[in-house]
Amino acid sequence: MKRIEAIIRPERLTAVKAVLEELGYHGMTVAEVKGHGVQKGIVEQWRGRQYRVEFLPKVWLLIVVNDDQAEKAIDAICDTAATGEVGDGKIFVSAVEDVIRVRTKERGETAVMDTSAAK
Repeated sequence: MKRIEAIIRPERLTAVKAVLEELGYHGMTVAEVKGHGVQKGIVEQWRGRQYRVEFLPKVWLLIVVNDDQAEKAIDAICDTAATGEVGDGKIFVSAVEDVIRVRTKERGETAVMDTSAAK
């Protein structure tokens, strides 16, 4: 299994979420975060004065998928989140040793699969 962490622009979250759900990836964790990459923030102007915004608002998205689904999910995030501008974000992919569904104690790939809440 793969853990896919994406840092994206907040305004792209709705579109990315919709595409992932359309592909069958319903389980995800999302958090509002702040940060900067190589550009180290932006310079803005307000009332004639310039000021630097070092940490820009971003969204952190986490999903765990089976190995054979990772590239499909990554491509979906890239295609949907990209604007072509600096600051579109990053995706980090790492291996997941195990997953346990707390409610049922299912382990591995079955714990990642979408199941009915009524189970």
